[in-house]
Amino acid sequence: MFVGKSVLRREDARLLAGRGQYIADLELPGMLHAAFVRSPVAHARIRSVDTSRAKQAPGVVLVLGGAELQRALPPVRDNQLPLPGKWKAAIPHRILNPRQPLLAVDKARHVGEAVAVVVAESPLAAEDAAELVTVDYEDLPAVVDAEAALAAGSVLLHEQLKTNEIGWFSLRKGDAAQAIAAAPHRIRRRFFHHRYAAMPMECRGVAAAYDARTQKYTVWSSTQVVHWVQREIAITLSVADAQVRCVALDVGGGFGVKGHVYPEDMLLPFLAKQAGRPVRWIETRREHLACSCHSRDQIHEAEIAFDGDGRILALRDRFIVDCGAWNPLGVAVVYNTAAHLPGPYRIAHLEIDARVAATNKVPNAPYRGAGRPEAAQVTERLMDLVAAQLKLEPAEVRRRNMVRADEMPYAVGIPYRDGEPVIYDSGDYPAALAKALQAIGGVEAFRERQREARKAGRYLGLGLGCYTEGTGVGPFEGATVRIDGSGKIYVSSGAAAQGQGMETVFAQIAADAWDVRPEDVVVVLGDSAAIPMGFGTIASRSTVNVSAAIRYASDKLRDKAFAIAGNMLECASADLELRSGAVGIAGVPGAQVSLAQLAQAARPGWDHRRPAGMQAGLEETHYFEPPTVTWAYAAHAAIVEVDIETGRVKIERYVIAHDCGVLVNPMLAEGQIIGGAVQGIGGALAEAIAYDGQGQLLSGTFMDYAMPIASDVPDIELVHQQIPSPLNPLGVKGLGEGGAISPPATLANAVCDALSAFGIELNATPIRPESLLWAILK
Repeated sequence: MFVGKSVLRREDARLLAGRGQYIADLELPGMLHAAFVRSPVAHARIRSVDTSRAKQAPGVVLVLGGAELQRALPPVRDNQLPLPGKWKAAIPHRILNPRQPLLAVDKARHVGEAVAVVVAESPLAAEDAAELVTVDYEDLPAVVDAEAALAAGSVLLHEQLKTNEIGWFSLRKGDAAQAIAAAPHRIRRRFFHHRYAAMPMECRGVAAAYDARTQKYTVWSSTQVVHWVQREIAITLSVADAQVRCVALDVGGGFGVKGHVYPEDMLLPFLAKQAGRPVRWIETRREHLACSCHSRDQIHEAEIAFDGDGRILALRDRFIVDCGAWNPLGVAVVYNTAAHLPGPYRIAHLEIDARVAATNKVPNAPYRGAGRPEAAQVTERLMDLVAAQLKLEPAEVRRRNMVRADEMPYAVGIPYRDGEPVIYDSGDYPAALAKALQAIGGVEAFRERQREARKAGRYLGLGLGCYTEGTGVGPFEGATVRIDGSGKIYVSSGAAAQGQGMETVFAQIAADAWDVRPEDVVVVLGDSAAIPMGFGTIASRSTVNVSAAIRYASDKLRDKAFAIAGNMLECASADLELRSGAVGIAGVPGAQVSLAQLAQAARPGWDHRRPAGMQAGLEETHYFEPPTVTWAYAAHAAIVEVDIETGRVKIERYVIAHDCGVLVNPMLAEGQIIGGAVQGIGGALAEAIAYDGQGQLLSGTFMDYAMPIASDVPDIELVHQQIPSPLNPLGVKGLGEGGAISPPATLANAVCDALSAFGIELNATPIRPESLLWAILK
């Protein structure tokens, strides 16, 4: 068995040797290069775009402005990720998604929005010519505050909508208003989770070629969703899906920012056809900061009601999400926040109202956690505030409210974003909390250390952060499994890897299904030509859904392989077994046929060995449609020390007790969790995207956007719980996003605990030294 073993990543053989191929490495014969003219202002009417000088520049092949392009291509569809009918029927809502033109036409709505494109013989020639495009802007007031955007009389981004509120919904369970009114204790606070973003090592990029003979497009994109890209290009260009092939080469990180389709994906194939040559665009880091989607940016007004024992009676939350100028994924992330607010706790009454505000900023879309870190911040800070008011240990308040293992499966009483009821399928939340506390040395021992440290003028704090995470969301993912003529197992899927080790993990799963070595499994991902339909790699879903698809496709294919083997060995299929790359008669050594022989026997034509009436070939495709999500969870515990002279926060210990079901590859799972935690720590303490009052980006380089460095991150200690999910054949739960969810809440709680003598509350991120110093000095 290979599932459960820390098999080394097969991808590393090429990547560590420099043999990987990223989009910037792709060279095509006669390839041209694209550069974009981007708005320097946040909000302005576009009076005119003069491209005449650019068209005369050396090496220029094609120049287009938004008005010209609008005559040829429609804008982006209004919702790339439509919500299911069950959700729409259950949740009162309104979604107004304006359609974004591929190049701005009437207005520029954020700094960095593309207004023209230049195609030239070299990147430098394209960039030089882009400088020659003259755009006449009529400046308009910028709207950079979400609450101001929703206020009466605010300047409108999209006049046709007559509002900046481009989405809202309400979620109810029980009667929160009555429960809060009758409760003996209530706490109300305002929370802010700031704007930051994924920042993968590789920025975005697209290359496209058009074959006039076959009238087909080939598009290479640094994307997480090749079939989405294929579909949106086909719709935009009014061609059949089969006329578009999308390939993701090696992708240097995604984390959600590459998890939907951008205008550049649809524009490049059009440019390739117009120019009659392949065209490539590689995003610069400055463009990435100013143009690729940002995330988070939520304001919450939350109120919690509880009794004298700290048991939660009700939770009410009204929150606003700043979605920027456009809204490519509707309310998917926003509803993620709402659905995850209960966390691992029993809360009888919920009242949640969400509003989505358009502002003159870069659009907001998923980044690792996708709405869940914001929810954890609200709920976990409130848990600590309840504990402080009742003078209880924060761990004890959590324990009293946690769903117990004997209550599983536990119906939360609200729908998930797939429209199905939220039901925690398996787990032991109190055990995870206990293991995290035990690993960090125990609460009582820490409190003694804390008291002694304070006597010496040192300020230590213990912070906790617990969460649940819906993973493996539908609607589907597929896998094709084939036994080829060499006897190798071929597996393809619509999933697209960006460094997770999917080729390794899926090879392990297929190897177990066929009793072969992982080296005998060929895995093909990130290619729309490899499988007819796919959804893509987002939302901690690929291992859950692709593992099930591989298993079910293998089961069907095994039946066919056994029927052919039985025909060859003159025995019943029931008497057969898989045997190290062969199918043999159970209990009869040597009576077997190899998988290669079976593949030859299954071929069409003369002298095949298939039973009468059986179709040729050994290939099956299965599309797994999960009934709903599996629920992963974790408890994070951190010990920090705050220097009250400088405000610097040092993380002394960080422990995560995590349950993602069956671990297919423990080493890779640990890498995923730790990587997510590092990103969460960066978001909590340093990373921030900042705009001034005119909508100018103030954090447009890594000199201003503070990524975490090695010295900022402690050794992260992991404790695994493996409680299988009953919702898929392997019992796996998703884990790609989990590590990033809790750190902002955990560290805020730890710093507040360290500075409790000063009465400091931290209900906004990021936690910066200067803000701590001001709070201490008050």
